[in-house]
Amino acid sequence: MSASIWSAASERLFREHSGHPPHYGFDRGPIHFTVLDNSRSDALSNSEIAFLEQDLRDHAKSPVKFVLMHRPSWLLPVTLRQPDFPLHRLAQKYGVKYVIVGHVHQLMNAELEGITYLAMPSSGGHLRASGKYEDGWFFGHGLVEVSGSDVHFEIREAKAPHGEGRVSKPAEWTLFGRGGR
Repeated sequence: MSASIWSAASERLFREHSGHPPHYGFDRGPIHFTVLDNSRSDALSNSEIAFLEQDLRDHAKSPVKFVLMHRPSWLLPVTLRQPDFPLHRLAQKYGVKYVIVGHVHQLMNAELEGITYLAMPSSGGHLRASGKYEDGWFFGHGLVEVSGSDVHFEIREAKAPHGEGRVSKPAEWTLFGRGGR
């Protein structure tokens, strides 16, 4: 996912050490990833949306597409089941399967019109709110395997001493925790 860029100086360091701009696309076999930069705002800027549209258009034939970004700019419209926002319209138009973020450090999952919106658990930062696994507050990572256009996605909790090593699928989670409320 995109790094947290908070200033002109941190953007300069990001560019210097990563070798690419804050938003970029790349391929791994048949999979295309678009990385967006919304680390300084909860919203996606018009320039990020324009970059996303051009990148997805350029890779329209890729059978599997992921969009990665730092903040969950999609959280409110997806929670309210309101699909009329630019990110979602572009994801639908170009066949994006997953939109994945970090930032909140809580595992949250929602599907809207065939697109999975996923906020990943903490990869080492602090845990907020209840701090309970069943509420999505745990240390972990995702493991994604792609075969053709089939995506197999697992969420893996950290093992002891920072967790119990539980493994689940995104579909077992909602925006409100494991199994939902």
